Order: sequence, then structure tokens, then C-alpha cells
Amino acid sequence: MERRIYEAAVEGNIISLLKLLQEDALILDRITVSCYGETLLHIASMLGHAEFVQELVGRKPELAGELDSRKSSPLHLATSKGCLDTVKILVSVNPEMCLARDRDGNNPVHIAAMKGRVSVLKELVKVRRNAARMLMERGETILHACVRFDQLEAMKFLMEEMSDHEFVNSKDDDGNTILHLAVADKQVETIQFLTTNNAIEVNALNKGGFTALDILKQSRRDLKDYEIVELLRHRRAISAEDIAVSTHELGSKQTATLTSHGNNQINMLHPQGNRTEKSVEKKDDWLKEMSNALMVVASLIATVTFQAGLNPPGGVWQDTKQPPQDGAPTSEPDHRAGQSIMADTLFLFRVFFTFNTIGFVASLCIILLLVSGLPFFKRRMFMWILMVILWVAISALTLAYLFSLIYIMGPHSLTVGDVPVTLMVLFVWMGVMGILLLSHTICLVKKIIVYCIKLTKAWRDTNGSNADEKCHII
Repeated sequence: MERRIYEAAVEGNIISLLKLLQEDALILDRITVSCYGETLLHIASMLGHAEFVQELVGRKPELAGELDSRKSSPLHLATSKGCLDTVKILVSVNPEMCLARDRDGNNPVHIAAMKGRVSVLKELVKVRRNAARMLMERGETILHACVRFDQLEAMKFLMEEMSDHEFVNSKDDDGNTILHLAVADKQVETIQFLTTNNAIEVNALNKGGFTALDILKQSRRDLKDYEIVELLRHRRAISAEDIAVSTHELGSKQTATLTSHGNNQINMLHPQGNRTEKSVEKKDDWLKEMSNALMVVASLIATVTFQAGLNPPGGVWQDTKQPPQDGAPTSEPDHRAGQSIMADTLFLFRVFFTFNTIGFVASLCIILLLVSGLPFFKRRMFMWILMVILWVAISALTLAYLFSLIYIMGPHSLTVGDVPVTLMVLFVWMGVMGILLLSHTICLVKKIIVYCIKLTKAWRDTNGSNADEKCHII
């Protein structure tokens, strides 16, 4: 009989149900649940047999409050399947089940929103409006669920039905609003709808300190980005950095209004004022990039010059040659094993090793200063000093290379006309270094002039304000 009544529930066969009740009037009280913990009402509600459900709850209304192994009620299952007639019957019998949570923390209203069952959602919200305001297990609202499952129509209905500022701009456990989630998933239609709603805070910050525009910048680029940016910009969306700058400027204006005249004089002597967070961040990035670049280049120069010092051009003598005892002349100069062959050409030997040593020592100085961790080397001026030292190392390496070529090629050096190629390369290199030095000198002079003009202007403004104050006192 148990199998027969379950078959009747699966088929929605009311005639079979009535026959079984005639045979045993207490069958609904004594029937055992299945291995899944589902009652007859669970099965009939899940399959949408509204008439069968009506017959069951009419005879035994407490079945509407039974939960299965996943803590789902018959209303949960009917909502998930979108069986509107069944939902109406169950809600009329036990409306409190709209608030019942399953194992995932979702009530029937949440499930209707996630599944996009708009007609069922309207029925449930009409009965229990507060069920839509309940937080889900993950700390998010039903609106967050609509965005996660891309159910725009359900979200539109909920926002029109319960359009209050706090509910629309509520945040999940990560501090994300529904606009954050929509931008992260690049749901263009959802973003378009949200940006037309004046209740939406487009510049709300999540727990990471990011706005919706920041979320878009961090995501992978695709064709939707331009359209999303236009929608956000139309609502005057800005990044967290811009919010920090605006807050800083506002605070600076308020501080300037409240501070004394003496403090104003001090501020006038420093026309740049406090740096914004954005400029400080850019400066730190530049310093970090320059430090890494200087370390790599200095390490390379140190390696090359070290190797050239141990193995100079022409190599070293493999044997020892002593002068003959009888004083007889010999064409081969005196030498010892391991001694540089280039040392026989004294001038080139001295010039090569001088420039090679300069390059080696300069690169080691750069490496040592960068790894020292001294705080003043985190300033832009000292980074420029290290860059100048690097220029010296590179120039010394270039000159050592040129003189080594002169030694190796000897009198057969390549020439263009009567000018050796090595000499031409030397002149070109000196020209390049001269241009760089001149450019940086001009920039430095320009900065000094601008700074002096600002100081002069600040001094004049300060004296002028002092004179005005004295006249006012008089």
C-alpha cells in the first residue's frame, strides 16, 4: 500500500489516493517517509500536481510544514519548479513557511529570485514581504542572489516593490553592493538598470576599499568594458583614489579655514603642500622600478668587468720566460706564467685596466648602496645620483671595450678614410653622453627656477598679507 500511495503522488492521481484512503483512513498518519525524508506532499509539490496537493493539505494541513533531509519544505520544492498554483495552495495553508530556511540558508523567496520565478516571487512577497529582506547564509541579500544568478527581471521587481535606500545598497560579507557584483560579472543590462536608479550609490566602497569602477579596472579586458565605463561615468562614478583625493582636498580646505595666520605662513613657504595618495603611490612605483633596473644593469656590468679583469684581451702567458744568462738578444720579451700578454703594450694595458676597474668599482658601489637599506636612498634625488654613477660605469665599460679592440686589431684597425672606426665610435658615444647630460642639466635648471619662482611668490603673498593685517589693525 505504501508503494501504491507514492505512485499516486508521483502521478498526481487523486482517484487512487481516495481509494487508498477508503481502504485505510489512517494511511496518511502511518505512512513512513522515504529514505530521502520526503513526504507525499514533497513529491506532489515538486511535480506540480496542484489538485493532489489540495487534497493532501485539505486532509492533513500539517504536512505543509514538514521538512525533508535538506530541510526543504514542500513550498521550497514547488517554488524551485515554478509551480504557481501549488505555491498558492501551500502559502494559503501555512504562510509562515515563506520564512523557513533550508540547509543552504535560503527561504522560498530566495529560491524564487535565484531561479527567476518572477510570478512565484510576486506571490510570496505579497504574503511575506519581510522574507525578501532576510539575509542568506553567505551574508548577502536576495538582491545579491539575483545578480549572482543573473536574474534581472526578479531584481527589477524586488527593487520596485521594496525601493528603500538601505535595502538597495546593502552589502555582503565582503562589503560588495549589487553594483560591485554586476560590474565584476560584466552584466551590461543589469548595470544599465542599476545606474538609472537614483537610489544606487555608484561610489560605494567594499572592504577592499574599491569602488565599482575599480573592480572593472582589475578585471580582464574585453569589448564590454567601454560600454560599462560609459554607464558608470554617466552616473559620475569615480575610483577610490579619486575619492581619497577629493576627501583630502576637502579636508585641506577646512583645515586652511580653521588654522591660524602663522600656520598659513608656513604653508605658503611650501607651495606644493601635502602630496596626494596618488602621487605618493606613483613615486613609490617609480623608485621601485628604478631600483630594480639599476640593480640588474649594475650586476651585469660587475660580471662583465670582473671577467675581463681575470681574462684580459690577448689572454695570459702560459710559460715563464727568463732573460738569457749570457745576455744574448731575444725577440720574445721576458714574462711569467699567468701574466697578461697585453701588459707588454704598457699604454693600452694601463688605459684598459683603468677604465675596466672604474666600471667594476662603480657597479659594485651601486649594488652595495641599493642593498644597504639606508632610508635616504628611497628619495628621488639619491636615485638620480645612483643613475649618474651608472652612467660612469657604462662609459668606462665602453672605453675599456674600445681600447681592447685597438689592442686586438693593432695597426690593421678598420678605418673610414683616414679615421679609425674605434675613434669614430668614441666620438659618437661622447656625443650621446653629452646630449643626455645637457638634457638633464636643462631639466634640473628648470626645476630650480620654478621652485625659486614659487618661493618668491609665496614670500610676496606672505608679506602682502602681513601688510593687509597691519592696516586692518590700524
